Amino acid sequence: MKKIILTIVIALISVSASWAQRFAYVDSDYILKHIPEYASSQKQLAALSDQFQKQVDSRFQEIDRLYKAYQADQVLMTPEMKKRREAEIVDKEKAAKDFQRSKFGPDGELSQRSSSLVKPIQERVSKAVQAVAEGENLDMIFDKNSEVMMLYANPRYNKSDAVVTRLGLKPGAFAR
Repeated sequence: MKKIILTIVIALISVSASWAQRFAYVDSDYILKHIPEYASSQKQLAALSDQFQKQVDSRFQEIDRLYKAYQADQVLMTPEMKKRREAEIVDKEKAAKDFQRSKFGPDGELSQRSSSLVKPIQERVSKAVQAVAEGENLDMIFDKNSEVMMLYANPRYNKSDAVVTRLGLKPGAFAR
């Protein structure tokens, strides 16, 4: 009788263990800091953003200059001259806002450039995460830096170094 009960208990333990899900997490910021191409792409994007911002600022400074000149000359202008100058200022302001949107908007040049530079890196990281998950027989891997709230994570489940290694890079060079 004891053998039967012991056999049933062992069978239940092994069945419940095989049904248990295995979880881990990664720190995407930590992983991305190890990828030289990512740092390079961030520098390129920052430089491009600065360049675009200078162009936008220049256009708005020109509009400001035109407006101040208009205010100074307003008393000497005929109504038709006023309308023309006002229309010129409004047109330049609209063009400047359109330019700003074309550079910084959701479909703007900066966003498109960011996608073209960062997407291949994200795909590489995603494949490495998947390979680590499959290699270590994990059911789910969370990103410590995503919107999923992680109130506690045991460091032994941190697979960030495994992903960095899978990417062919040396882990541990950056502090978490």
